[in-house]
Parts: sequence; structure tokens; C-alpha cells
Amino acid sequence: MPNMSLKKNEMPSQEPNVRNKNFLEVALGYTEEQALDEAARCLNCKNHPCVSGCPVQVKIPEFIKKITEKDYEGAYQVIHETSSLPAVCGRVCPQETQCESKCIRGIKGEPVGIGRLERFVADWHNANVQEAPAKPAPNGHKVAVIGSGPSGLTCAGDLAKKGYDVTVFEALHLAGGVLVYGIAEFRLPKAIVQKEVDGLKALGVKVETNMVIGRVVSIDELMSEYGFEAVFIGSGAGLPMFMHIPGEALKGVCSANEYLTRINLMKAYKEEYDTPILHSKAAAIVGGGNVAMDAARCAKRMGAEKVYIVYRRGEAEMPARLEEQHHAKEEGIEFMTLTNPVEILGGEDGRVNGMKCIKMELGEPDASGRRRPIPVEGSEFVLDVDTVIMSLGTSPNPLIRSTTPGLETNKKGGIIVDENEMSTRENVFAGGDAVTGAATVILAMGAGKKAAEAIDRKLQGK
Repeated sequence: MPNMSLKKNEMPSQEPNVRNKNFLEVALGYTEEQALDEAARCLNCKNHPCVSGCPVQVKIPEFIKKITEKDYEGAYQVIHETSSLPAVCGRVCPQETQCESKCIRGIKGEPVGIGRLERFVADWHNANVQEAPAKPAPNGHKVAVIGSGPSGLTCAGDLAKKGYDVTVFEALHLAGGVLVYGIAEFRLPKAIVQKEVDGLKALGVKVETNMVIGRVVSIDELMSEYGFEAVFIGSGAGLPMFMHIPGEALKGVCSANEYLTRINLMKAYKEEYDTPILHSKAAAIVGGGNVAMDAARCAKRMGAEKVYIVYRRGEAEMPARLEEQHHAKEEGIEFMTLTNPVEILGGEDGRVNGMKCIKMELGEPDASGRRRPIPVEGSEFVLDVDTVIMSLGTSPNPLIRSTTPGLETNKKGGIIVDENEMSTRENVFAGGDAVTGAATVILAMGAGKKAAEAIDRKLQGK
């Protein structure tokens, strides 16, 4: 019998005043009983509208039906047919605006908790299945993937399943890209990412770390000297943006990218790691996206007594997931919306000693469709902080485009690609944030998937 409850099963989580002092995962995952109860809410609709909302086309009703049959490994295999990173997607995908937004159950109640069920299945597989996947027979073709973030790992995994000899080149010392340096440990444990990477290695994917393409070796050299027939660029968007206001060069100002990298990748939150990091009493995080929420929640866990999210639009316009906003508020983060910094103040020691802000009001919509923030004259005030973390978005690093002749980019630095994800260089493909600028993990995965299909067609002469 279908479960006709209008509400989805709540996700168990740590208590707010406990979790804001540790880096353990906030959401604890469904129990088997909860997963079975939630899976029974799926009506297995004839047209499967939820699948149309998934950038990697996971067969959602099919895997949920397997859960109702208690065939959890079968459910995992259904997901793995189209997604190389189920445990990651189950945690960080914005399901509420994608698959779940298309769910029929959402018309008169809450949609099925698709993301929570995906996480349950992936975690069950990781805890209970140790057997490595069988390596496909090699097809004799060799492909290089630049970047081991979600688009690169997806492209590599899909090609490996088809028998390609795939090597992933990662600039940092650990594979995972933004999954390991840019998303907080309490939202996405790094052991989960490593497990997914190990699964790809078992399929035959080779991973070369500390390889800065454009410095150590160029794309031209990969193709001419190393024998790669195609290259996929999934190098992400790691170049942070700043406001260019007075005081940004003061000690105590940094990008959210740098701050999160020091915490996530360099383990600054662990006493045994001697990682230099800002230890603040009061921190302002400028921005309203998921990265801003992560930085704010990390600052709280690193000991800041006061943490502010400073955002120039209203709360309704914030791009961060509602769940992340909710968790941040529960943990004591203060939201200062319709507020914009105009100057960062410094003391005699060259360190941050406050941030001058101005109140904003919303005018007519701008090119993005959101109402344009307008300063309110005479509303300036000083926010008492000793740390300012800028979370204003990122753009693609110019290194690859500057060392690859004939690779065209747009005015924001994104690589220009055609409908098959191929760039202006023959057999050089690209996807994810390197093309679009900063976006979501699942959209990057969708681009990696599409590129893998195009590379396969090209090299097979289809």
C-alpha cells in the first residue's frame, strides 16, 4: 500500500548547539525503517516526471521501488547506471529545485525525499559491499581528464565503464576538486568522497595528483607526446571574486575559497594539524550562497562568538539552499540581509577593525531577474568584526586558456563549447564550472556525462 502521508520523513540530525562545536556530519541519514516508509510514498508515476528534473537522469522510481523490496544493492546499481557519485549527490544536490520539484506528491504536500533515499542507498552499499566492480574490457582508446571535481570524475567514470583508458590530472595533492576543498566536512565528509574516488580507480581510472596542467604539462603535450586522443577540461572555477572596496588588503580579509580550503583540505579544525588560519571573535561573511553558509558555519565551529551573513538582497533572493539557511540559523548565525559593505576598517596593526556597511532596498529586476539592490542614503553603520570572508562567487582560472592556443573563452573566462561540450579545439571537450562559472555539483556532473557520451561518439566514429 502506498504511504499517503503529506509530509516526508524528517532527516535525523545533530542538535544545533552540539553540532556547531564539531565538524561531524550534521544530517545523520535515514534508518532502514524511515527509508522504507519514505519509499512507500512514491507513486511510481507512469511518466516519471522526477527523472526529467535530474541532470544525470537517475532512474528514480526504479531505484525507489527496489528500496520497497528491500533490495538495497539493486537500488544502488540502478543509481550507479547513470551516476558515478551517489553518496555525494544524496548529500549536496539541490533536489528541492530539481527532481523533487517535479514530484507529483509535491502538489498537495511535500515531495518524496528522493535525495535522502539516494543517500540511504549509497551509504548502505558503502557499509555492506566490499567487492570491487569488474573492470570493463579495454577498447584501445586513451582519454585525459583535467580536474577531479564532479564533472571530471563523472566523465572519467562514464568513459571507464565503456572501456576507455582514462587518466585524471588533479592540480592539488588529493582528488575530489571542490568536493574536498570547497564543501564543509559536516555537510560532505571527505571519507565519502574518497570512497567514490576509490570506486572509480577500481574501474581502472588512473589519478595523477600535483599535476597543474598548463604548468607541468600542456594540453598540446598531452595529445602530441602522451598519446591522449581526447581531453576533457573539468578544472572548475577556483578564482575568487572580490568587491574592490577600501580595506580588502587588510589582515583578516580572505576569500571563502581560501578559508574553506584551509579548513577542509588542510584540516585546520584538527589540533594535530598546524594550519595557519584566521581565528576570529566576530566574523562577517559577505554573500548569500551555499559557500557563504559553509564559511559562516565553519567560522562558528572555529570559535567565533559572533558570525554574520551580510547579503545585499533580501532573504527570499538568497541563492543558498533553504536547508542550509535553516541549519545556519539554528546554529546561531545572524543574517544581515539588505546590507552591503562599503569599506573594511583597519587598526594601527593593519588588521580588520570593523566593516562599514550601508542598508539597501530592492528596486526593479536586473538582468538576472532579481530585484536590483539600491543603497539607502544616510543608512551607513559600522559592524564590529575582526574577520571578513568574501563569498561573492568564483570564475575559471585563466591558466589553461592562456596556455592552450585556439581555446576560445567568453568574457567571464568560461570555455566556449558547442552542443556536444566540444571546445573550439578539435577533440578538446569541457564542462562544469570551467564552462558555466560557479554552479552546482549535479549540473557539473550532467556536463561531464554529456561530454563522455560525445567523446565516445567522436572516438568511435559514430
